[in-house]
Amino acid sequence: MKIYRVNMTEGKVTTEDVKEDYAALGGRGLTSQIIADEVKPNCNPIGAKNKLVIAPGLLSGTNAPSSGRLSVGTKSPLTGGIKESNAGGTAAQKLAKLGVKAIVVEGKPKDGKFYTMMVNKNGVKLEDSSADLLGKGNYEVMEKMQKELGEDVSVMSIGQAGEYKLQSASIAVSDPEGRPTRHCGRGGTGAVMGSKGLKTIVIDDTDAPGVSIVDKDAFKKSARALAKALLDHPVCGEGLPEYGTSILINILNESGGLPTQNFRRGRFEGADEISGETIAEVINERGGNTTHACHPGCVMRCSQIYNDKDGNYLTGGFEYETIWGFGANSEVDDIDAIAKMDRICDDVGVDTIEMATTIGVAMEAGVIEFGDAEGAIDLLKEIGKGTPIGRIIGNGTGFTAKAFGVTRVPVVKNQGIPAYDPRAVKGVGVTYATSTMGADHTAGYAVTSNILDIGGTVDPLDKEGQIDLSRDLQIATAAVDSTGLCVFAAFAILDNDEALPAVVDMLNAQYGLELEVGDVTELGKSILKVERDFNTRAGFDNTDDRLPDFFVEEECSPYDVKFDITDKELDEVYDF
Repeated sequence: MKIYRVNMTEGKVTTEDVKEDYAALGGRGLTSQIIADEVKPNCNPIGAKNKLVIAPGLLSGTNAPSSGRLSVGTKSPLTGGIKESNAGGTAAQKLAKLGVKAIVVEGKPKDGKFYTMMVNKNGVKLEDSSADLLGKGNYEVMEKMQKELGEDVSVMSIGQAGEYKLQSASIAVSDPEGRPTRHCGRGGTGAVMGSKGLKTIVIDDTDAPGVSIVDKDAFKKSARALAKALLDHPVCGEGLPEYGTSILINILNESGGLPTQNFRRGRFEGADEISGETIAEVINERGGNTTHACHPGCVMRCSQIYNDKDGNYLTGGFEYETIWGFGANSEVDDIDAIAKMDRICDDVGVDTIEMATTIGVAMEAGVIEFGDAEGAIDLLKEIGKGTPIGRIIGNGTGFTAKAFGVTRVPVVKNQGIPAYDPRAVKGVGVTYATSTMGADHTAGYAVTSNILDIGGTVDPLDKEGQIDLSRDLQIATAAVDSTGLCVFAAFAILDNDEALPAVVDMLNAQYGLELEVGDVTELGKSILKVERDFNTRAGFDNTDDRLPDFFVEEECSPYDVKFDITDKELDEVYDF
């Protein structure tokens, strides 16, 4: 495999062999290590000295089930710390089949133009695309590129938000239908891509050499074992394919952990109208698809295709966190309006979680009223227009709060807090506070044991056991993010003793290694230490590992609980 280095200042592409220290790394492990090695922690995130690293996982491009996640790493414009954001879609599998270990984008164009990066069997080259693509949304960009270059190419692109270098800008990755529904959403990676003058990356794996596997028979055996573990699991094999991730709306509402009205309470009166069960009925009535794979080879297929009232495609990849944020947190119970908001975010290229908490803060400020769905749609549309209010909203929750003098701001390290109230789901609260990524539920998804009874049970309302739960999950997740496996594979890994050994056996069979299960844990610890060291050098300390005061001071109904895990206890997360 090889690493491509693309210097946007000089318009020059070079090819490097993979050095020994990087050979055993992929996905998040590789992006974070390269950023830590090559980027000055105090640099301007949208300046020439920051870099954007794109890497498939260690298992991507193979027949390993659900292994098509793509990692993008950088210094985040939103948090100021290290960032890895990963997405499904079609890019990771194609890059791996082309033998691409990573693409490192550095520098900044002197001419201020925007370019398309073409990646194929012959290498990487840049083409000026300013005249054709500048100012266009992701839907139009992907349709145009695939019309010109073929339906089978994968496209990564930024919308107008990335061009404007807004802190919530995402990088869209085309799904199997060629639509921009999968995003490296969190942390403003799209702003960094925009700062590099990159509008699109087109990946064509025609005649690609494919992924080399040392022991093909052993790999197939282990891949089948993992696929069976995933399909046998009640959540991975039944709940997610039937209802998608929005099945969590009613579950979290019942648990009192569904943040409502900018995190004022844990239950939403309109939950049933936006629940996974209701959405599945609507999708089926309108001829959509409730069971859709976000990337080739995914056996869980929790993505969905949502049609409008006339049966025409409206949006896809309609996730729980998006529906919660534009729904319960904004007190909107109109699922069609929420779908329109998701579509706008995908098109202009912004993180739906960050936009959801931002809309909540804008409602808190009185810019629009809680429950005003049309007002929220109009605010999101302003982002693509580049108006002053659009740029305020597009720069995220913390920025919007400062602009309007709001003090109830649900962020950690300036990143919006996702869809699980940390007072009623305390394990994920620990993750929000201490993750190297800022508030990020996927960094240590304690909802597993807190709510779903996966991998054991830890009372979500009690502080006991939450530190250990979050620590163990953050370590495991860092390792999983390096393989290219979907984070939901962790459900089966936590409940089935044969799943994790199957993952290790696949890695051994592919690369000719002799890893043991314990080595995976050590990999996760190593990645977290690299990321935390970068953040420390960027100026972060323990005081940044805290939730906003209102979670500690205000009770969350219906269980009237506060976040009562002390600062000293939070500091114990990194005792490993």
